[in-house]
Amino acid sequence: MSDAGQMEIRPASVGDLDDLVRLEEAFPEEDRFPRRTWRRLLDGNTVSHVAVSGGTLVGAAVLLFRTGSRVARLYTLSVTPDLRGKGIARQLMAVGEAAAAEKDCDRMRLEARESNQHAILLYERSGFRVIARVAGYYPNGETAVRMEKPLGSSASSGR
Repeated sequence: MSDAGQMEIRPASVGDLDDLVRLEEAFPEEDRFPRRTWRRLLDGNTVSHVAVSGGTLVGAAVLLFRTGSRVARLYTLSVTPDLRGKGIARQLMAVGEAAAAEKDCDRMRLEARESNQHAILLYERSGFRVIARVAGYYPNGETAVRMEKPLGSSASSGR
């Protein structure tokens, strides 16, 4: 696979469905989104981006929005396992944060498995902080950490 430096981040489309489903295969079965979920996400009140390297979809991020809310929710962020740690997730988050700010959101939230320390560390390094723990959040009963990051001029001034 090509170097992450040759990355293109672009809006996701229905034409990406097969590749998005394929990207999910790297996750535990209980965390995978089926094709119909991806289709709903692409058609919903969302902003979805994909990372493409060498013509291959290698990452995706989806933000959810609620009418009347200034909080964007990072619903999913995924990068193919062999390219993790190369800044792709951060690029996807930065594009998502800019899109959320354009929609007049002032915060971004997400949930992560408490056991997923790699993801939690990535989010903390990106300016998120834990605001709550939600017991039994996942289908297997695992606790989630809810994290939040302020958006706007103070959050993006260092970019």
